[in-house]
This record gives sequence, structure tokens and C-alpha cells, in this order.
Amino acid sequence: MIRYRPTVVEVDLGAVRHNVRLLMPPSAELMAVVKGDGYGHGDAYVARATLDAGATWLGVALVEEGLRLREHGIDAPVLVLSEFPPGSEKEALAANLVPSVYTEDGLARVLEAAGTVGRPVGVHVKVDTGMHRVGVWPAAAAAGFAREVVAAGLELDGLWTHFASAEEDGGLTRRQLGELVAVDDELRGAGIRPRVLHAANSAATLLYPETHLDMVRPGAAIYGLDPGNGLAVSAGLHPALTWRSAVTMVKRLPAGEPVSYGHRYRLPRDANVATVPVGYEDGYARVLSSRADVLIRGHRHRVAGTVTMDQILVDCGDEDVTVGDEVVLIGEQGEERITAEELGGIIGTIGYEVVTTISERVPREYRG
Repeated sequence: MIRYRPTVVEVDLGAVRHNVRLLMPPSAELMAVVKGDGYGHGDAYVARATLDAGATWLGVALVEEGLRLREHGIDAPVLVLSEFPPGSEKEALAANLVPSVYTEDGLARVLEAAGTVGRPVGVHVKVDTGMHRVGVWPAAAAAGFAREVVAAGLELDGLWTHFASAEEDGGLTRRQLGELVAVDDELRGAGIRPRVLHAANSAATLLYPETHLDMVRPGAAIYGLDPGNGLAVSAGLHPALTWRSAVTMVKRLPAGEPVSYGHRYRLPRDANVATVPVGYEDGYARVLSSRADVLIRGHRHRVAGTVTMDQILVDCGDEDVTVGDEVVLIGEQGEERITAEELGGIIGTIGYEVVTTISERVPREYRG
């Protein structure tokens, strides 16, 4: 993309590699979850960085996401974390995407498509141990379902589950782990051995070594996002994303002057007001109006009034800002930092949502 506007997301692939190496267990593989365009960071770039750092698998939510990785020349194993949608099975298997299965219909469709690829097809059976989105439920039925997979001629490449509250509830996490292990024990008693058993998301990878099993499956932590309760900082993860722009206009306005749509913000004193070309069309949420700070010249300054589609105004007080000054929306400047989690707290959500909703019209640039 040709870039004229100064608003850009910069992704530090060195930070991604650092985080993967920090998360890598000594005796288990690591699947890097790069769904949602790599949590808004750029899936192909992030995928390559994670593989460079030692990841052996990639995880995606959609068949389309897996196909895009293949189009970028990435040939590592890719697990699609939900069942293939009807009609996608042949293309997905032809691209060597690994299916998750957990329903009789999903299994039948993969089995039918498997006859067209001319090679053995491995699947991962997902067990619902309490999250209740998708998976074989109840967990006690999963061993029987897995036996059906093997009897149908497919390979049981993996058995897995997803934790509902690893960042908050150790008791629940261990109960879910126990249910998955019980399914595995029953299968092994019948002579069936899944190649990989996996359960640990970002929080579990950091908090509960017993959940590492054969492979961990972190997502948010790879990007230096906080899985919850300040784990990113305490674990030494490095945020990979910086969102920045620049001042395009400065006006000196008198105390009491209202600014932006609805005149909901009045300057408490004479102030320099900076215009910055970023808005809600870029993913800078309107609810941040008059509540969020940005960094200019190493200091925090408040967004003044309503966030508009393409621009925000910033109350810079007596700071001697000028056109061209860097503006940091997420990231560091001087001794100050604004995190995705800080913006998420204002919005009433998590840092993951903040970064994944930065729109495609904001170019991504890469370093490291």
C-alpha cells in the first residue's frame, strides 16, 4: 500500500520471537495461534516469526485464514480450530489444513473429502470440558467419538480442549485438564494413541506447567498482550504493536472554547489543540472521546471531544506542539506508555479486541 497519511501500525517481529521463546516449554511443542489476521498484527508475517522462534504448528479459526497462509508459502502444519464449513472440505484438505472434528456431520464430511486427496488424513478431536462453544459433549462421550474417527480410517492426530478461565480459576482449569486426560487414558487403554494432546492457552502456558502436555497453544501472549491479571508484565512479554500517527494542524484556542462534534468538550484553559488523522473508521473507538490519552513529545494529552470518523483533536495545554510531531496511540514515547489494555479498560473490553479492530486501512509496517 502506498502510504501518504502518517497513521500506521508498526509490528516488532523481534518481540514476537522473544515472546515465543519465553513461552516455549522445555518438553512440549508450541502452536502459535494466528487467527484474526494474527490478532490484527498480520498473520503471514507473525506466522513466519513464530516458526523462526521454534513454533511447530499454527492455529487459525477459519479455513480462509489457513488458505491465506498457504498462499504466502507457509507450509507448517495448520490446525483449523473449528470444523470445516460445509463445502470447504476438499479445498481445505488439498491445502493440507488439519481439521478439528466434534460432530457426526463434521466427521462424515471430512471422511468423504478424504477420499479425494490420495493420502492419509489426520484430524484433531475437540473435547468440550466446560467452555461449551464447540466440542464433543459430554466429555465422557469423546472417547467413543474418537474411536469412530479411527474406525472410519482417519488418523487421530490430536485430542484437545479449550480452557474457560485459566487466568482466573485454577480449580476449573485443573478439572477441565482432568477430563481431557481421562479421555486420553480411555483411548490408550483401547490401544489408540493421539499423537498430540493439547489444552494450554496463553494463561495456562504461563501459570500451569501441568497443562503443557504435548503442545501448548498460546495466542494473545505471542503478541505481548495481557492474558489477564497482569501476566504479560510479570512474565516479561514484550508488546509487539505500536500504533502511531502525527500532528497535522495546531490551533491556539481560548479557555471555554468547545471542540468537535456536539461541543461536548470545552477547554478548561487556553490551550494548543492538535489535529491527528485517526478516527473510528481506523478502529480508534468513539467511546474513547474525552477519555483516552495520546502521547506527544513524551507527555500524555487528552483526546478533546468526540472521536470523528477520520480525525481526533487533542488538548495539549501549553505544550509547544508543532505539525509533524509524532503521536502515539498505543506504545511507548519517552518514559510514557499507552497499552492496548489501557484503552480496553476505557472501552470496557480487553486488549485483544482493541488491536483486532484496528482497521485494514491502517497500514502495517514491520521491523525485526
